[in-house]
Amino acid sequence: MRARGLSWWQTGVCVGLLVWSLGCLAHHAFSAEFDANAPVVVRGRVTRVEWINPHAWIHVEAQTAQGDIERWMFETGTPNTLARAGVTRNILAPGTALVVRGYRSKNPNCQPACKANGRDIQFADGRQVFVGSRGTGAPMDGADPLRR
Repeated sequence: MRARGLSWWQTGVCVGLLVWSLGCLAHHAFSAEFDANAPVVVRGRVTRVEWINPHAWIHVEAQTAQGDIERWMFETGTPNTLARAGVTRNILAPGTALVVRGYRSKNPNCQPACKANGRDIQFADGRQVFVGSRGTGAPMDGADPLRR
């Protein structure tokens, strides 16, 4: 009796699953880059937003207690996630005042900007919107309305 190898179709499925699994490994977990023990609250104004996949970035300038300008980059969910939450280009226009709550990067280097994972943003009118990523291992801090 002769041993039978994999068909072309079976081989294609195996290769596809292998490639897919590598993509899953490439997406980092919260704890790989951000410190759950270093929460931050930044009050400032939007300077720009990068609407790119896999994470959008909100750039904010804030004034320190000493009067210096501090630049921040907040990693958020995907642009699609933000859009579904009602966060659009018009709502996050440059100059928009907001408060961003999140967790600081493990890398303390603030050049060209301090980095953090954004969990939620609050606008001047009091509206609050969850902007974080789901399923990344971020702390159970009550920010994600689906995990309360």
